[in-house]
Formats: sequence, C-alpha cells, structure tokens
Amino acid sequence: MKSSFANGYNTFSNIAGAAHGSYRAESYVGRISDACKELEENINKFKGFETGIKQLKGDIQEFRSSGTFNINAALNESEYQTVVDRSHGYASADITTNWGEEYGLKALYNGTASAKAQSISQFQRFTEYRVISGRTDLTFENFLIEKGLDPNKVLASDPIYSGQTRLIPSDQLEEAIAFLKKQIANKSITNPDEVRRYQETLDKLTAKITAPDGTQSAEATTQELLDIAEKAKRGEYDAAEDGFSTEQLVKIEHILNQGIKAGLTASTITLVLKTAPEIYKCLDELLSNGSVDEEQLKELGFAALDGSTEGFIRGFVSATVTTSCSAGLWGEALKTVSPEVVGAMTVIIMNTLKDSFLLAKGTLTKDEFTYNLQRNIFVTACGLGGGAVLQACLPMIPFAYLLGNFVGSMVGSFAFVAYDKAVLSYCVSSGSTFFGLVNQDYTLPDEVLREVGVSLFEYEKELPNESTFNTFNFNQYVPNTYNASMISILRRGVIGVRQIGYV
Repeated sequence: MKSSFANGYNTFSNIAGAAHGSYRAESYVGRISDACKELEENINKFKGFETGIKQLKGDIQEFRSSGTFNINAALNESEYQTVVDRSHGYASADITTNWGEEYGLKALYNGTASAKAQSISQFQRFTEYRVISGRTDLTFENFLIEKGLDPNKVLASDPIYSGQTRLIPSDQLEEAIAFLKKQIANKSITNPDEVRRYQETLDKLTAKITAPDGTQSAEATTQELLDIAEKAKRGEYDAAEDGFSTEQLVKIEHILNQGIKAGLTASTITLVLKTAPEIYKCLDELLSNGSVDEEQLKELGFAALDGSTEGFIRGFVSATVTTSCSAGLWGEALKTVSPEVVGAMTVIIMNTLKDSFLLAKGTLTKDEFTYNLQRNIFVTACGLGGGAVLQACLPMIPFAYLLGNFVGSMVGSFAFVAYDKAVLSYCVSSGSTFFGLVNQDYTLPDEVLREVGVSLFEYEKELPNESTFNTFNFNQYVPNTYNASMISILRRGVIGVRQIGYV
C-alpha cells in the first residue's frame, strides 16, 4: 500500500514540473500568435473603405506600429503594451502606452511635410481652423478655450503636440531631421520664439515606438504603408507575409530562454514535492523524540539535490519541445500538440533514459527495466487522463489539471499493482509468459534437488587439496526411517520481478 502510494506520488511530482514547462511554453507562443492575429484583424477592418490609400496610410501606420510593438513585447515577455485610441480630440495622441508615453503619428508624402505637421504651433492651427470654419471673428483666446486649453498657460508659438513623441515613416526620418535643424538655425536669428517648437519636435522625432526595457515596434517606409493600405481596403492583409508569424519570430534563443525559465520553476516545484515527505518525517521524529536523525537530514539533502536537478531537466525539455511545436518550427502538423501529452512523454522518456543507464551499468535487470517502463507508461497515462477529465469539468480552476493528475497518478499506481498481481497469478497457474513479459523458470531449487538425492557439485566450495579416508563406525550407524514430514510439495510462485519459479 505504502509502495503504491509512493510510486503514484513520485510520478505526480515528476510530471508536475514537466507539465508546468509545457503550459508555460504554450502560453508564451499563444500570446505571440494572438498579437499577430490582432494586428492582422485591425488592419483588415479597413476593408471596403472609400478613403484613398495616400490618406489611409496614416491609419495603417497607427495599427502597424502599435501592433508590431505588442508582438515584440509578447516575444520578449515585456510588461509594456500600447493601444491605438482612435481619439478625435484636439491634438490627442494616436497611440498611448502603459508606461505613460504618448505618440503622435504623421505619414505625409515626404519628410519635410511630415516634420512640418509634427511641429505645427497653436497659432498656426488656430489660423487654419478659422479659414476652414469661416469663423473670421474667432479670437485666439476663444479658440483655446473651445479646445479646453488655458489661454494663460498656452503661448501662440507652443507646439500643439507638446509632450508627445513624434513618429513618422522610416524613409522620411533623415529628411525630416535636416528640415528641423535648418528651421532651428533660421528661427534662432529671425524669430527665437519659434525655436522651441522645432527643437522639441527634433528631440522627440522617431520612426519606431521604444519602451523603457528596449522593446520596439517595427519601422515602416512610406511605400510599405501604401502597399499595406491597398491590401487592407481589400481585406487581404496577411501578417505572415509581412513577417509576423510565430514561425518567423520565434528563434532558437527564445526557445532556450523559455526552457531555462520553465526549468527553474519546474526545479522549484519538484524540489518542494520531493522533499515534502522527508520534511514531514523529520518533523514527526522531532516532535516524538525531541531530536532529528542525522541520516534523515542527509536523505533530505539528497532528495532536494536529486529532485531539483531532474525537475530542471524535465521542465527545460518539455518547454523547449512545446515551444518548438506550437510555434510551427517542427511542421504544421505539430502546432496543435497538447502540452499535457508533451509533459507526460517527457516524464516517460526521462525515466526510461535513466533506467537504460542503470540497465547498461548492471544495476537494473532486464525484467526490472521492462517492469518500470510498463508501470511508468500506465501510471502516467492514468495521471494524464485524470488531469484532462478534471480540467474539462472545472475549466475555471487554473490548477485543475494538476489536481486531476495527482488523483489519476494515485489511482493508476494502485491499479497497476492490482493488474500486475492478476497477471502473475494467471502466469503461475497457467505457465504462460504473457507475451514474454513474465520469465518462467522451470529449474528446481538446490534444496529440492538435495532432498531427492541429487549430489550437487559446488565448485566454489570444493577443496581439491584436502583428502580424507572414509571410515565405518558401527556404533554411529543409524538406519533411515520414514517420516511424513520428509515429504514436501513443490509449488510455483513469484521469485523476483516478473519471475516465476519453484519456491
């Protein structure tokens, strides 16, 4: 009973770390995939728009810059995110971030035009508005009040996008910088009040979004934005064609990084599960005897070392395999591989490799190796099934799979013992080898052979150099008498792991 429970618990502790690694990897790839799908869906929402592509490219720039940033954030597991607000408020930001930075985007026909639009002043915008609206009697002060600004705090030369980072197409950046520098040089002589808005625009001018941790969006040229806008109007934009799919983004360094992170967490999980029974024993002895056995502390240390090392390997392997499969690096057929199956297979393979080494070393017999392999597959499969059932029944509970796996592993361990006993019982009575899984030994034991009068030669005990003369002493002669206890009935039974013989 205790052995079965220990085997089930040990199987669960092994699979817990591996399962965590698989789930972590699946979640990681899932976030990248979702970000790619979101980019594609947002751009294809412009399907059927009557707006020309030259005007539409500005809207495309907003979603592509924000979308590609979020994709790279998922790829690098960054905490930073961006949002396209689609706000139509006066001088409102086009893209906002969760680190407080705001981005205003312009994508006109060249760098000079985009730089002018990014550096426009409050008074320039007022003048344009008065002409367009026909409100010639509108004063600058009233204009600011209508826009929700304080006339006492806003100067006519202030840039309307003050404080925002100014984002333009990458191919326009060089021309825009040259224009702004020229304006700064000219205005410093002719109108120094205008210098500040051009300098602020120059300081905040960029072609990509950049977070404090270095995560960036993808740059885009004017032509690329025009091409995407044309596809968007037909609803034919494909993120994969633009270079944004898990197959293209996930590289070997990302896979190894996931493996290491999952391995460290799995190591901790396995360490706790492996040492928990030993800690309980130590506490029990401490409460009962007032002291702790030194040997128990040594066992606790070895259990911690063994558990953390194996846990790291299992977590690393399961995470790297799941990441590679889910990202599509091993083919389309394996993209939907179940993380539970990967975790279970990792445990079985790792245990088999370990037993294979012991078999080659001679520590484990062939029969013991076969027995362990069958038990690992059976118990792990039960744990896998238990986890899947409970997760399906309680999808809202995050640890439902592990709980179901624990119960399934325990049930599987006890069920395997019952199954093994039934197989051996059948083999004892029938003499079957059960497809070669049971070794039937028909050799009579030495004790039985001696009882029936067979003289055995034991060469290990033979002393050829010693010689003695047989003498007969009549007084020592005792005639053989019949005794019913001399008769023993042979029976067949289990004499080793999956071995049946005479006992």
